[in-house]
Amino acid sequence: MTPRQYARLVKEISPNSPMGKNCLNAFWIGGLICALGQLIKNGYLALELSEKAASTAMSMTLVALSALLTGLSLYDNIAKHAGAGTLVPITGFANAVSSAALEFKTEGFILGVGAKIFTIAGPVIVYGVSASVVYGLIYWITTLF
Repeated sequence: MTPRQYARLVKEISPNSPMGKNCLNAFWIGGLICALGQLIKNGYLALELSEKAASTAMSMTLVALSALLTGLSLYDNIAKHAGAGTLVPITGFANAVSSAALEFKTEGFILGVGAKIFTIAGPVIVYGVSASVVYGLIYWITTLF
C-alpha cells in the first residue's frame, strides 16, 4: 500500500469532527466555568475579603469543586461535551491531578498516588517553573544595565 492510498483510506474511515459545534461547546461551557468563578469571587468579596484574598479563595474553591466532580465521575461527562472548555481553566489542571490520583489509588498511597499523581500535570509544572526562572533571570539581567 502506498502512502497516498493509506492517506485516502484513513480519510475514508476517520469520522468527521464537527469543529463548529465543538468550538461553540468549549466556548460556552468554559465561559460558564469563568462566570461561576466570578460569582464565587463576588461572594468572597461580599464577605469582606480583600481583592487578592478573594481571588485566591476563588481559585481554591474552583480547584476543590473540580476535584470533587472528578471524584464523583461527573467532570469527565462534562468534558465530553465541553472539550477544551474544561481543560483550559484552572479546573482542568485540578482534574488532571485528581484523576491521576484516583487511577493509581489501588497501588497504595506511596507507590500509587504519591508516585503517579503528577504524571499528567508534572510537565506543566516543570516547564512553568523553568520558564519563570528563565524569565526572571532575563528580567534581572536587563535591570542591571
